[in-house]
Amino acid sequence: MKQEQSQGLSYYRLSLLSFLKESHPELLSDFDLITSRSDYAAEAYSEAIKSGLSHIYAEEVANNVLYEGLHFSMLDTLITILWNEFSTEIPEGQAREFALLLLPRCYDLREKYELSDDFLNSPDFELLYTELTGFVSLYIEENGLQ
Repeated sequence: MKQEQSQGLSYYRLSLLSFLKESHPELLSDFDLITSRSDYAAEAYSEAIKSGLSHIYAEEVANNVLYEGLHFSMLDTLITILWNEFSTEIPEGQAREFALLLLPRCYDLREKYELSDDFLNSPDFELLYTELTGFVSLYIEENGLQ
């Protein structure tokens, strides 16, 4: 049982690390978050199996625990803005790299909003999108990238 739990933990840790690298690189150094989420996800999976759920449903339960609060990504939003609004200034292939450069500079904007899992569907998302678009526009103009 201990080995099975350890393998589950490794699987969830790797899954979370991969997700964070892709959508929340600013959280990659939060070892407490990574460890606790991985542990809770493995435990949730195990408990779901014990309660008679299929592996598919147990995996869904574990993933809900693993990714809770992480569905909205500022990085992904910045990349989308670059693709949609600045494709002539920033080629699509360079959008992620440019968004990673901008991400730490957007901290103040990020703090103005409650970025929950369903933020993308909230009225505040349009406000953030507009503010980020303005921020990117100013950054491009001030740094001569036009």
